[in-house]
Amino acid sequence: MQYSKLSFLIMNLLFACLFTACQTLPSGEEPSALQSVPLSPLVAEVVQTQPSVEAAQIKTEEMPQVADQLQVVIATLPDPEQPEDLWSRMLNGYKLAIPHDPRMGRELKWYSRNPDYIERIQERAEPYLHFILQEIEKRDIPAEIALLPAVESAFQPFAYSPGRAAGMWQFIPSTGKQFGLKQNWWYDARRDIVASTHAALDYLQALNKQFNGDWELALAAYNSGAGTVRSAIRRNQKRGKPTDYWSLKLPDETSAYVPRLLALAEIFKNAQIHGITLQHFPDEPYFTTVDINSQLDLALAAEMAELPIQDLYLLNAGFNRWATDPDGPHQLTLPLDKVESFLERLEALPNEKRLTWKRYKIKNGDSLSVIAKKHDTTSKLLRQVNKLRGNRIRAGKHLLIPVSSKSLDQYAYSAEQRRSAIQNRPRSGQKQHYRVKSGDSLWKIAKAHHVNHRKLAAWNGMAPGDPLKPGQKLVIWVKKSSSSKLSLLDLQPTGTQSKLHYKVKRGDSLARIAQRFKVSISDLKRWNTLNSKYLQPGQRLKLYVDVTEQTL
Repeated sequence: MQYSKLSFLIMNLLFACLFTACQTLPSGEEPSALQSVPLSPLVAEVVQTQPSVEAAQIKTEEMPQVADQLQVVIATLPDPEQPEDLWSRMLNGYKLAIPHDPRMGRELKWYSRNPDYIERIQERAEPYLHFILQEIEKRDIPAEIALLPAVESAFQPFAYSPGRAAGMWQFIPSTGKQFGLKQNWWYDARRDIVASTHAALDYLQALNKQFNGDWELALAAYNSGAGTVRSAIRRNQKRGKPTDYWSLKLPDETSAYVPRLLALAEIFKNAQIHGITLQHFPDEPYFTTVDINSQLDLALAAEMAELPIQDLYLLNAGFNRWATDPDGPHQLTLPLDKVESFLERLEALPNEKRLTWKRYKIKNGDSLSVIAKKHDTTSKLLRQVNKLRGNRIRAGKHLLIPVSSKSLDQYAYSAEQRRSAIQNRPRSGQKQHYRVKSGDSLWKIAKAHHVNHRKLAAWNGMAPGDPLKPGQKLVIWVKKSSSSKLSLLDLQPTGTQSKLHYKVKRGDSLARIAQRFKVSISDLKRWNTLNSKYLQPGQRLKLYVDVTEQTL
């Protein structure tokens, strides 16, 4: 075959690059990237028939298609200097094809232009990624799925969406229950790293089976539901169109969902090409799960594990309160290097010291539910501890009540600690402190200070009907004589608060939205600078919700 002078120059450049890269490969091994890159006929024939030669300088503007092919081949050659770490292990497990689709280009461009985002993703993923990848390998599913929490939640275990999806894998309550994720006042397994990962992979495998082994359709169904994907397939079948993911008419979010994951996988595969720096993640586990047998105060657990309590909550994000769920799971997730000393201290700890106990004398007018609320526990636990058959209690008798061992603001990421964060959040007006007296109520205190009792509750992270206890500290914000602007800090998520955007639907009202997400109407108005109580369908609202309160 006769080639032009330009063609031979291209051959020279190509084989110089291939020869250099292949020098680092074991004898007889081909660069795997070449097997998956679609080449133009000219470049393909050159690769198959020509010996390697010295490189030459060429101008490629005259043959842009060939130049593009060369860039793809060269860009996907393995990097001989890349160290063996967790990223290498993940890349070796990639199984999904990269399509020629404009959506991929858009997503790649966004990631490349936002390297800070990729850096944050890596920082958040570091404690969890080895475990997720290990579970994926056990099931022999594509390693790209290890990056799905980046698309769903940016690897944030306390993430929460307007659709009531929670956790790194973003389960809605019903699907979570379907896949065995327990949700109650004490504990929400949708945020539990281990439980939610098992459930998510179970769900994805079930979807993959429904769609005859097509992972792209399974991923689309994970995002929008299997029914949505099946409906799109039926529409294309009726019109004689292809029924693969890339040919379907799907909701905008789902249409971008698979490209977003594949683009992220490509970013990590060829980080240098895209201007991204990969952090070194050693290929070794970070945590393990240990049995604790019964309920345990989380502040005490953190002390025994020699961990900041914030770190303990980030590995055990499913717990809503100051202690583990009395009904289980009786397990804690801990860094490997903390396990041995923790178990030694736990074994030496008497059962009665696992929780701090208070002896409470029942007063006239008390009810079990009111006593439970005052002490941040549940009627069920009080019945179990005190061996009560029902809710009937008698004045003058005593109850044993489990209480937190530390002040509530020490429980970072727990519901109690967030109340403290809410109280300390800057607001408009002048801040005053008030200590609750016997006989006080939110309504009575609000009236005395000329403020709205619902606002008073919101300022203190409470509901308007919550009971008060003597000695409890409240904050009250009273108007200043001169107006002051709202601090931007007032609009920042803290602890397990999650920022979300909600699209108003027909029939929505401020009251209905506030009730659904357990926020106050005044906060809704303040966050969105609303002067009217009327909303329009399609209007977008900004909310800051407490994720641990959304399942109650």
